Amino acid sequence: MENEPDHENVEQSFCAKTTEEGLNKSFNLEASLSKFSNIDLDKELEFKNDLIDDKEFDIPQVDTPPTLESILNETDDEEESFVLEDPTLLNIDTIDSHSYDTSSVASSDSGDRTNLKRKKKLPDSFSLHGSVMRHSLLKGISAQIVSAADKVDAGLPTAIAVSSLIAVGTSHGLALIFDQNQALRLCLGSTSVGGQYGAISALSINTDCSRLLCGFAKGQITMWDLASGKLLRSITDAHPPGTAILHIKFTDDPTLAICNDSGGSVFELTFKRVMGVRTCESRCLFSGSKGEVCCIEPLHSKPDLKDHPITQFSLLAMASLTKILVIGLKPSLKVWMTFPYGRMDPSSVPLLAWHFVAVHNYVNPMLAFCRGDIVHFLLVKRDESGAIHVTKQKHLHLYYDLINFTWINSRTVVLLDSVEKLHVIDRQTQEELETVEISEVQLVYNSSHFKSLATGGNVSQALALVGEKACYQSISSYGGQIFYLGTKSVHVMMLRNWRERVDHLLKQDCLTEALALAWSFHEGKAKAVVGLSGDASKRKAVVADRMVEILFHYADRALKKCPDQGKIQVMEQHFQDTVPVIVDYCLLLQRKDLLFSQMYDKLSENSVAKGVFLECLEPYILSDKLVGITPQVMKDLIVHFQDKKLMENVEALIVHMDITSLDIQQVVLMCWENRLYDAMIYVYNRGMNEFISPMEKLFKVIALPLNAGRTLTDEQVVMGNKLLVYISCCLAGRAYPLGDIPEDLVPLVKNQVFEFLIRLHSAEVSPEEEIYPYVRTLLHFDTREFLNVLALVMVENSDFTPSQVGCLFTFLARQLAKPDNTLFVNRTLFDQVLEFLCSPDDDSRHSERQQVLLELLQAGGIVQFEESRLIRMAEKAEFYQICEFMYEREHQYDKIVDCYLRDPLREEEVFNYIHNILSIPGHSAKEKQSVWQKAMDHIEELVSLKPCKAAELVATHFSEQIETVIKKLQNQVLLFKFLQSLLDPREGIHINQELLQISPCITEQFIELLCQFNPNQVIETLQILECYRLEETIQIAQRYQLHEVTAYLLEKKGDIHGAFLIMLKRLQSKLQEITHQDENTKEDPSLKDVEDAVAETIALCQRNSHNLNQQQRETLWFPLLEAMMAPQKLSSSAVPHLHSEALKSLTMQVLNSMAAFIALPSILQRILQDPVYGKGKLGEIQGLILGMLDTFNYEQTLLETTTSLLNQDLHWSLCNLRASVTRGLNPKQDYCSICLQQYKRRQEMADEIIVFSCGHLYHSFCLQSKECTIEIEGQTRWTCYKCSSSNKVGKLSENSSELKKGRIIPSQVKMSPACRSSKGDPAVKKATSEPVLDPQQIQAFDQLCRLYRGSSRLALLTELSQNRSSESYRPFSGSQSGPVFHSIFQNENFELQLNPPPVTED
Repeated sequence: MENEPDHENVEQSFCAKTTEEGLNKSFNLEASLSKFSNIDLDKELEFKNDLIDDKEFDIPQVDTPPTLESILNETDDEEESFVLEDPTLLNIDTIDSHSYDTSSVASSDSGDRTNLKRKKKLPDSFSLHGSVMRHSLLKGISAQIVSAADKVDAGLPTAIAVSSLIAVGTSHGLALIFDQNQALRLCLGSTSVGGQYGAISALSINTDCSRLLCGFAKGQITMWDLASGKLLRSITDAHPPGTAILHIKFTDDPTLAICNDSGGSVFELTFKRVMGVRTCESRCLFSGSKGEVCCIEPLHSKPDLKDHPITQFSLLAMASLTKILVIGLKPSLKVWMTFPYGRMDPSSVPLLAWHFVAVHNYVNPMLAFCRGDIVHFLLVKRDESGAIHVTKQKHLHLYYDLINFTWINSRTVVLLDSVEKLHVIDRQTQEELETVEISEVQLVYNSSHFKSLATGGNVSQALALVGEKACYQSISSYGGQIFYLGTKSVHVMMLRNWRERVDHLLKQDCLTEALALAWSFHEGKAKAVVGLSGDASKRKAVVADRMVEILFHYADRALKKCPDQGKIQVMEQHFQDTVPVIVDYCLLLQRKDLLFSQMYDKLSENSVAKGVFLECLEPYILSDKLVGITPQVMKDLIVHFQDKKLMENVEALIVHMDITSLDIQQVVLMCWENRLYDAMIYVYNRGMNEFISPMEKLFKVIALPLNAGRTLTDEQVVMGNKLLVYISCCLAGRAYPLGDIPEDLVPLVKNQVFEFLIRLHSAEVSPEEEIYPYVRTLLHFDTREFLNVLALVMVENSDFTPSQVGCLFTFLARQLAKPDNTLFVNRTLFDQVLEFLCSPDDDSRHSERQQVLLELLQAGGIVQFEESRLIRMAEKAEFYQICEFMYEREHQYDKIVDCYLRDPLREEEVFNYIHNILSIPGHSAKEKQSVWQKAMDHIEELVSLKPCKAAELVATHFSEQIETVIKKLQNQVLLFKFLQSLLDPREGIHINQELLQISPCITEQFIELLCQFNPNQVIETLQILECYRLEETIQIAQRYQLHEVTAYLLEKKGDIHGAFLIMLKRLQSKLQEITHQDENTKEDPSLKDVEDAVAETIALCQRNSHNLNQQQRETLWFPLLEAMMAPQKLSSSAVPHLHSEALKSLTMQVLNSMAAFIALPSILQRILQDPVYGKGKLGEIQGLILGMLDTFNYEQTLLETTTSLLNQDLHWSLCNLRASVTRGLNPKQDYCSICLQQYKRRQEMADEIIVFSCGHLYHSFCLQSKECTIEIEGQTRWTCYKCSSSNKVGKLSENSSELKKGRIIPSQVKMSPACRSSKGDPAVKKATSEPVLDPQQIQAFDQLCRLYRGSSRLALLTELSQNRSSESYRPFSGSQSGPVFHSIFQNENFELQLNPPPVTED
């Protein structure tokens, strides 16, 4: 439940302060008035969570409200129910479940109702809410009332009214007016008047505290000016004489008041002032003849609610002896609601009270009324139509009769029962907060006025019975304070603020209750809260500070009151009663710093208190409500439980604590010594993030006896079981023994633990240790439980990769496959692995899952599975490699083809697989036939997958079934791709076209498909293809209107003219398109088509003009020229065509091309013979002729320049050649390099001396003996023996091109006879063979060729040398060149390098 809103809390606190000042004779009522107008409204607006549903009891609207006359004429039968009301409203048994638990409904005809109700007692609410109300005596006013009775014979007090002033009426007709300081300001009236009018029976102060209305016991009414104390009006005829005034009430309108007399009638008093004369008009609202009204209550609105739509009705509530009425005084008198009481005690007092409350964020007045022990609440609202709508709220069912009902604020009401006991009730929860006995007040009752004793007691018996407990005029509320008028005193009751309530409990030494109350303030669950302002966090901080102060006081008191002597159990019991309270509230306030520092230090002074404190922490630690204990407290805690030998408690505490701040090694040692394995694992995990070490310690203990074959002890079995649980927790991502591993560490921990399990060897490996020692140990320890761990944790945990799961189960499969296997594994576990790996709802790691399962099967795991189920699951999971593995075992090769085709990762490998099955020996003919049949069934799929591979497969294995394949390919696109791959060598497949005998009809079918799907590539493809018939192919091209293809085929056929006509027709159509185009078109793409058509037509003519005579050439070129000039003839010279310049350029291109084949005079003659140009229109072809002349001039200049350059170049080249040839040789020695004799030796037969350019000298006979001759182009050539034998030159080659490249470099040979004549003169024998270029000349010539890279100079020199006449060479020199059949000058690519010749060194 929310606290009271801030404004009201501030105001209540202020009122409390002023009341205390009142006790010191300084009661400041004015101060409390200054802010009260905003209290209830602001409080109600802040209350957002109203517990009452205003739709629960909806009072239906009265369609035709009754008139006052009809109400007055009603019978006085109390049992008659109001016919217009909802019958459920009369059922007082419909008590809300939140009603007070001791409430009950007593029968109205019980004998002693009051005594019956007294037997029911409330539980003590003091410990829960403390003292809610503060009771104060206004000593100043009380003393002056007593003094006035003694000194001026004022009489006893009879009525009280409170505003910013306090008015007290007396039995002798005086009205005493007190100010905020309890000082007597006015004494209105006199005892003489009192003797005439009787006692004051009712008082009322208007809203601005300027007027006072006094009603008297004998029926008179007086109005006083409170500023001056003057009597303004004395009214004696407002109502029937002889009746006492029971109530007099100002309304919000200062000129309107309501009075109620002892006759039960209600009158409206209207005050007017005409011409300075004050008057009062009276109007009867309700006559008491048909039912006396004994209580009236007008609705008063606060200043800030003056504009509330409900105030315009000036509502008035009246309570008769039988019913409640709500009427509107404005704008006209109207009854808005009537409500009968039902059964009730005739002596009970009717009560009415208005208050503005906020329900669902709207502020509306609420009327509380009761008679007896049930309080009803009616919420009054104004709907959109302007009518008043009344809804009943949750009623309050009591166990006592009420004589007064007062709102202290919108959520708290104060009730006074018939034995003068106050009950403070929270309206929404109906919880009783406090009960206060006020019999000491000696409350003044109004019984004499209700009995009208001053006028002779002329009232009804029913009204007199009600008046026995009537105290309407003795109780008045204002500003959240309730004033009670006693016979000799005035008392005030008000809500204590929250500090006062807490301090009040502290003064009574109720510290536990004070803490509980303060905590309820902290949590916002307290009722009737005053003095807490600000937002929730600020309020909590203020309360928490106060609670800390109380806790210190509580701790000091606990230590102080500890018994110094006696049994230790008594001391422990004392601290067990006190210390947990301190711990509880420190933790509730989240003040661990306070708990573990000051409180712990304070309690540590007593060893018993310290032990109790530490034991108090245990339940909080075990429930994880206490984390972050300081290291000292944590250490003391462990030591304390160790000393008490409570090691199980120590283990339970350790696994719930953050032990990073302790000495971890010491804690681990303690855990190991005391066999606290859970705690040890926890310390390793949480303290060091180490998850492997505890496993290693436990494995060492259980592995040795298991490997030795010994039986495990009970302790070792416990360790093994804990190890299994620990492993399962780690693999599942949970912390051991409780909690969860931090999310960022989960993958790391899982991986570490798993890698530890599947280690090939342990850390301290022994030579005889087998692989996978940890898995083997766990399998030997408890096979079933370990496999359950694997099944429940790994298979069902998506964090483990298939590779990890597969590794473990592949190991198991290998163990099971061993001949000496003693391990038994339930096949269900392998089925779970299969389910995990073949999980169809998980597409992640598909290839990895498949590979893992494949390895598991290959390791021997296939025997663990039912093969048919395995194949079904593999197909469902799309594990086609698994299917292939299984089909391979059964030799179902055709099904493997399906596996490849379905597998998107391996579908292209199907071609290699089919090829291998059909090629590799070892497969039966039936198997090959099934595979080929499967391939034929899926031929379309194969072709769409890879056409070239499919074509290669068909051509390799079944070339004779190509036509069958073509028939199966119904899709024309696939057929085209297949034939293209089969026939087009550019596709890159390796097919021997000679062996592949394809009929022309297949090629022509391919050409037709090519024309259909890729017409631009037809010509290029036809140039490559060979096996097709021209006539049929021409028909295909004509059918698809591919003119270029048709022309190509006609040209290939030899019909040049037919091809030319097709190209010319195409060109003319293109020219016609651009001739007739719209002149507004800025860009026409057909011009590019014209250029392409011209270029192709020119190329056709050029290709074939070489093989045609002059007349045939003219039949090609002149129609082309005419076609190009025709558009220019049609276009007017005044309006040139858009593309005229482009057409002229194309025409010049045609002229330049035909000039190479047609004589220029013929061209000019043909142009001039044209009918158009022969009639004086030469100006139109002026550009063409001038262009031809320019071309002639350019070519003439080019020819002259070329001739000049050739002459200079030839002269320079011949000069260099002559100088190289005539250079002499210089031998290095004068003896033969073979026989080492001088060259001048005598011999009988003639001998020659041969000198090489390398400087070596030989006898010809010596060279011949060493076979140093070679045949080149039919001539014998000498080679240097020494250079050849030392491999400096290299092996000789008979290829003359190698000689030119420098591989053989023979020296120039100079020969002279070695034998002299008889006269001693040497005889020189000249060579008789045909002169040729010697090696030195060839070497010089090669050097010149290298200087002039390119074909032009060498070709020119070769041709020029061919044209020279035969010359006589020198005896020892010669040259030879090959014949040249074609002139270099006739080459169309003839060019000249016009750079100057290089300068060579001599």
